[in-house]
Amino acid sequence: MLFEQLSLIEPILDALKTEGYTTPTPIQEQAIPIILEGKDLLGCAQTGTGKTAAFAIPVLQLLCKQKFTGQPQKGGIKALILTPTRELAIQIEESFAAYGRNLGLKQLVIFGGVSQHAQTIALRKGVDILIATPGRLLDLIQQKFIRLSDVEFFVLDEADRMLDMGFIHDVKKVITLLPTKKQTLFFSATMPPEISKLASSILNNPSKVEVTPISSTAETIQQAVYFVEKENKKLLLSHLLKDAAIKSALVFTRTKHGADKVVKDLHRGGVKAEAIHGNKSQNARQRALSNFKSGETRVLVATDIAARGIDVDDLTHVINFELPNVPETYVHRIGRTGRAGASGIAFSFCDAEEKEFLRDIQKLISIPVPVVTDHPYAMANTSLHSIPTVKQKPVQRHHQGGERRSFRGGDSRRYAGNQSARRD
Repeated sequence: MLFEQLSLIEPILDALKTEGYTTPTPIQEQAIPIILEGKDLLGCAQTGTGKTAAFAIPVLQLLCKQKFTGQPQKGGIKALILTPTRELAIQIEESFAAYGRNLGLKQLVIFGGVSQHAQTIALRKGVDILIATPGRLLDLIQQKFIRLSDVEFFVLDEADRMLDMGFIHDVKKVITLLPTKKQTLFFSATMPPEISKLASSILNNPSKVEVTPISSTAETIQQAVYFVEKENKKLLLSHLLKDAAIKSALVFTRTKHGADKVVKDLHRGGVKAEAIHGNKSQNARQRALSNFKSGETRVLVATDIAARGIDVDDLTHVINFELPNVPETYVHRIGRTGRAGASGIAFSFCDAEEKEFLRDIQKLISIPVPVVTDHPYAMANTSLHSIPTVKQKPVQRHHQGGERRSFRGGDSRRYAGNQSARRD
């Protein structure tokens, strides 16, 4: 299927062509027609499936059609997209700007950690589409800079992360300020009971779209686990980074303090690394991400919450310095490599206390993660049932088929290989 078959208007099709994007991903193919019909939507999709475009494109089209119907237009915010992190909010705004470049609609992103002055100036000039994090949104509502009485489209993105980050009460407060009559689009990678209950309370007879189950990992990702004592993890990381094949590595820790400590250890070994987590200022986080994307910094060390929504072209390696205690998080982490038709590699360090986490991960993804035994810091006791072993770490294999452009913005790079025009 091509985008031309989804009843999209020419200005949006032209914008998509400008972005080099011609073929919808599965969630886009399913969700766009539903949203264009005006129905509420429950979308279960993990990062990398193209869900940002799945809601941005139809919302833009519906807003554009309203604009040119000749009906009296309300002057307030017409679409509200609520998202948990600043980085994800910025990427969503970039997506709306890219796909709506020919529509004359105004979009604005607001988030905390920076001065609100520029944001309030933009709000005074009028905004059609507002992308926001919960805290800053409520702050500006309280200060009377924002009113939500004219909102016709409400998108709640990454609902499960809202819960993880403790934002769920803020989200519920925002919902009480929205008009009763609106179209609601609800996206979550997982559906814990509280999120399922929230979805049921705000969605009106929704259509459900579910793609790429959270338990799956991309076939393009080569996974491997290293059993290592906790105190030797920093030595193993430095050892692995001596390999020039690791051109860029996103390293995950469970805590902010742990991320900072890993960066300090790498600096001592002469490796360019930066940390990104909630204690960093917004400017510091954006600078670190920019340096990593440009290649100036080889290693970016991140916590799960700070990394949500980060999308980096051609990321060769993800390294789990510490295994996550939630198995679904493992899938989210390693899904940041192996996109756009290229292969990627995911290394995981597992100490004695983390073996239970590894068992849970393997149970979720339904495949054993191969063990690398040939390394200088191998742990004496590596017993864990049903795990194959490999002598050497995986070798990076590049996609055979030429370069493929990534879809700018949003979270759709896993399917970026679909951008090439089909030959029928």
